[in-house]
Amino acid sequence: MAINAPEVTAPRPVSLPRPFPGLAPLELEAVDLFVGLAQVVGLPKSIGQIYGLLYISPVALSLDEIAERLDISKGSASQGLKFLRSTGAVQVCDSHGARCDYYQAETGLRTLATGFLKEQIEPHLENGEDRLGRLRRLAADAPAAERAHVVQRVRQLERWHRRASGLLPLLIRFLGK
Repeated sequence: MAINAPEVTAPRPVSLPRPFPGLAPLELEAVDLFVGLAQVVGLPKSIGQIYGLLYISPVALSLDEIAERLDISKGSASQGLKFLRSTGAVQVCDSHGARCDYYQAETGLRTLATGFLKEQIEPHLENGEDRLGRLRRLAADAPAAERAHVVQRVRQLERWHRRASGLLPLLIRFLGK
């Protein structure tokens, strides 16, 4: 007696709750992939959507085309493109006399990683010294029963900060070569 097992199909990725009518299945999968990556590093979903669409697109797209195809506001598309340009992930390309800018994805991993480190990580490390100073002062004023523990943790954070601050420039230099 043969038992017929039910057919198993992969569930639809949860990051895109509904298909975008303006996207082909290949584009939808690429967008979904980059949405997941963006969310892993704490970036808004729209950043992943925009980069994913530009990455898979064989032609440069305008802000209006991006907003329409992804069903996002022009404001969201504009903010996303501004962020992506600041990190070097998106470039404005020659629009051959068009009245608007056209965008294409930067596909070099080195450029993407370096831009992300400079725009997202470096500013946090730069203001980290001030925060650590505040933590140090607060730890010194902690209740006696907790003080040794808290001071030890702040010292550990200071070591991590020094290591990260020393490593980041090396990493950026390494990636830039």
